[in-house]
Amino acid sequence: MAAANLMNVSNIDFLLILGRAVFLVFSFALAATTFTAWRRATRAQTEQVLCQGRLLLDELAGIRSTLQATAHSVTQLAERIEHPTTLAAPSAGASPGYQIAIRLARGGASSEELICGCGLTRAEAELVRRLHGPSRPELRQVS
Repeated sequence: MAAANLMNVSNIDFLLILGRAVFLVFSFALAATTFTAWRRATRAQTEQVLCQGRLLLDELAGIRSTLQATAHSVTQLAERIEHPTTLAAPSAGASPGYQIAIRLARGGASSEELICGCGLTRAEAELVRRLHGPSRPELRQVS
């Protein structure tokens, strides 16, 4: 009976050792699987962060170019303010041909008369006639 008892003890010890070995192998496999999944997730997150970083750099480059263009425009405006160019008033500095054309247009002259008499182009003559010519009564009735 002592031998049977000894055999039962050694079978129980053997089963406990075997159970521990199976548990250790299972734990190692689980840890390896978890570590691999963790590495994949970390790699995916790293790629995502790098992609977002590239997008931010592209946006920053666009903002930089816009800022440079704005700075250039501001510089040009500052130069215009520091050194203004004097523009002559249209009535005071207009050439004598325009003054004569305005008077003729007020008197009812046609575009052809303004072209021949004052040396204006057709577009200029039409403009002077429209701006300074007598207003037509039929247009006032329609409007």
